Amino acid sequence: MAASMEYFGPLVMLITALKILLLPAYRSTDFEVHRNWLAITHSLPVSKWYYEDTSIWTLDYPPFFAWFEFALSQLAQQFDPGMLVVANLNYATQATVVFQRLSVILTDFVFVFAVKEYCSSLAKRCGRREYAQLLEKPQFVLAVLLVGNFGLILLDHIHFQYNGFLYGLMLLSLARISEGRNLEGAFWFAVLLNFKHIYLYIAPAYFVYLLRCYCFTRNNRDGGVQWTSLSFSRLFSLGAIVISVFAVSFGPFIAMGQLPQVLSRLFPFKRGLCHSYWAPNFWALYNVADKAATVAGLRLELLSAESLQDQAASMTGGLVQEYNHAVLPSVPPIATLILTVLTALPALLHLWRYPSGPRGFIRCLTLCAYSSFMFGYHVHEKAILLVIIPLSLLAMESLKDAQVFLIVSVVGHYSLFPLLFTQDETPIKLCLMLAFTIFSVIGTTHIHRYTNRFPNLLPNVPQLSTIETLYILGLVPLFIYKNLLHSMVPSLQRYEFLPLMLTSVYCALGITYAWLKLNVVTLGRGGGRLDKSS
Repeated sequence: MAASMEYFGPLVMLITALKILLLPAYRSTDFEVHRNWLAITHSLPVSKWYYEDTSIWTLDYPPFFAWFEFALSQLAQQFDPGMLVVANLNYATQATVVFQRLSVILTDFVFVFAVKEYCSSLAKRCGRREYAQLLEKPQFVLAVLLVGNFGLILLDHIHFQYNGFLYGLMLLSLARISEGRNLEGAFWFAVLLNFKHIYLYIAPAYFVYLLRCYCFTRNNRDGGVQWTSLSFSRLFSLGAIVISVFAVSFGPFIAMGQLPQVLSRLFPFKRGLCHSYWAPNFWALYNVADKAATVAGLRLELLSAESLQDQAASMTGGLVQEYNHAVLPSVPPIATLILTVLTALPALLHLWRYPSGPRGFIRCLTLCAYSSFMFGYHVHEKAILLVIIPLSLLAMESLKDAQVFLIVSVVGHYSLFPLLFTQDETPIKLCLMLAFTIFSVIGTTHIHRYTNRFPNLLPNVPQLSTIETLYILGLVPLFIYKNLLHSMVPSLQRYEFLPLMLTSVYCALGITYAWLKLNVVTLGRGGGRLDKSS
């Protein structure tokens, strides 16, 4: 197995060198968020961590992440103690920048280790087949798609966050489950939840799979699988692991009577339905439908401009706050929760009915993440990575999943462009995305060796239909308009939010289409037959 992974070391060194070159790049307010968390956890007692509010960027991640920041702060004081003073808002000396950038690069090796583990398990499942070239190895293509993922590089090493090691914990969990080591997989997922609670989106898939495939015993009779009774010993072992992890994480705060305060930080519901830049999901389409209805109502004199002024300004003003729709019904948080549950439920029921192994589990997990992205409350555009990364795993073993992956990867990654709004980073993000996209197309094409029967405008994209390819090509004029034409036309200057709105809505169309397609792929066939034939 070691011989089959000889490419891994050079790949990691190449990507790490790229990350180091990005040290001076643009950084977002998330840089100050994490600097402030370093200061809070280093300078204050644990009892004050979730109460401190000198900065608007209060600590709002679960306790394990707070302890992670505390551990980093012990090293940070060797670089510049000034970054650990709570009152030093927007503190960004060169030493501070170097330390925080390097901390992201170093913690990424958790992700690197997890990628290697998953790729090794994938290589074992692929057997001893002889490959004519490296691009035909699913484990090689997957390693490049994960270690060199454009979205992670953009979010962590330019925009600034710590997504890499978190996705590393998720991948490690999936690798262990793929190897049949379910308790280890459950442990790493429980740890992950206590680092960042966004992964609650995929928790239902874990619950259903582990209950069905681990806690229920089964045997083979006459060539078929029969499920027998619930194993209470297995259920107890699984529950003990999960409860123990949460007890270690939240136990100290429960003992201090601070659990309500911690939860209030983790789940704020005063931020509004959408982020300041609409994530490309169902609510982006809902918002633009409301805007279109408003314009039509004004022109037909069915609505009053004075009564709509406040709603229109808040919706497209780039603010993080609650607002009411002008024509369509306003959407409360409970409505988004109901829609998310209802749209994820078919995949969960399918997994329960057809417990076809780890691959079916990962597909269900992807759909749970997808439903949350599509219908969740105050969804960040960055959450699309929770769909793209597991889709990368599915794309290695299924042609239909590879088709969905290409659409979601291109459109989802393009939707992250507005996060880097400075001109200096435009060539960087454009070149990195093009390189990643080209490799995604070539890699998945070589793995599946599929040629479309119909002519395509892009002969190098044989997995996509003509309509899908035309849609992807539509991103080119959209990019040109947003970055060149809009600023050149004086009459458009008063529509400041228009380029962002067009980006969000256009991407939402592709993301929604791919979500529907993935549901059809998953629910259209029985679990065992799906894994064998798709």
